[in-house]
Amino acid sequence: MRRDGSAAEPSLVLGTKNEHKRRELERLLKGSGVKVLSLKSFPECPEPKENGKTFEANARKKATYYSRHTRFLTLADDSGLSVSYLKGKPGVLSARFAGEPCSYADNNRKLLGLLGSLPSARRQAKFVCVMALYDRGLPVKVLRGECTGRISFSEKGRNGFGYDPVFIPKGFKKTFAEIGPAAKNKISHRGKALRLAKKAILAYFKN
Repeated sequence: MRRDGSAAEPSLVLGTKNEHKRRELERLLKGSGVKVLSLKSFPECPEPKENGKTFEANARKKATYYSRHTRFLTLADDSGLSVSYLKGKPGVLSARFAGEPCSYADNNRKLLGLLGSLPSARRQAKFVCVMALYDRGLPVKVLRGECTGRISFSEKGRNGFGYDPVFIPKGFKKTFAEIGPAAKNKISHRGKALRLAKKAILAYFKN
């Protein structure tokens, strides 16, 4: 039953048109009875401008906007890389660090260039993912997942995307792009945030 008392199956909108991400959440919620929709089901819905100064600000903005438009419980996220030596950059500009338009390779080259030959001890970084759960414009829960590590001296590995080829998670000697998706999902910022989101979503629909 929907929270508003209707008999429709519980449905959740994931604030993205990325089907890979939708299926990822769908697998996580398998057996719960919750139907996961993406923004592809709402083609008339425009996208808000992501101009927040923090990951949380952007996640909240998207969740507020999409939940008001779709009238469904909505989960939206913002994530990126924070490098200590660069005082938190690229941060919210992670996807367009090298300018617009730019590729993953462009961003990695810029990052490695800025760090140069800095020793490993000064190449500390973390991946951050903030997920905001909203219903019709009202906040339900904000969740955060982090994965600490360091930046490598060169790109390594063929798995993953974004900064995966240059990020070595704490406790590992290989980059995210080298260890593969299964191992990555267990420790990644997104994996941690998604598992917290699952608990929040299921708790919400039980109320």
